[in-house]
Amino acid sequence: MASIDSLSGQCLCGAVSFTASNVQTGYHACHCNMCRRWTGAVFMGVHADAASFEGEDKLQQYESSEWASRGFCSACGTSLFYYLKPNDHYVFCAGAFDDQSKLQMKGEIFVDSQPPGYQFAGEHLYRMTEQEFMDKYFSDA
Repeated sequence: MASIDSLSGQCLCGAVSFTASNVQTGYHACHCNMCRRWTGAVFMGVHADAASFEGEDKLQQYESSEWASRGFCSACGTSLFYYLKPNDHYVFCAGAFDDQSKLQMKGEIFVDSQPPGYQFAGEHLYRMTEQEFMDKYFSDA
């Protein structure tokens, strides 16, 4: 998958800014209950290998599970990233990046949790259920 060396972003109020490195240009929509509650809608996740932050005094992380935390700005509440602890890997909110012009939606995950009322268009999108996603990325095999 194509990637960008680095891409910057920030929260709504600008108190927290970041530079993400090795950013994948294809992102996914996550329909799981936790992501929808966290963002208020579907989560558009952009994978990045690493990140550096400014305004860390306003950067908060919520331990949402044993294996992940969710980062946000304590000043304005902007959801910024989902952090996978075992992989030391970030999944940033697509809308938090300053320049989103090179990003393109590639697929959807947890489609079996998607509520009625909206549907993404595009035959090019992959669609994975929760079980398919877990089997692909978290199986011991």
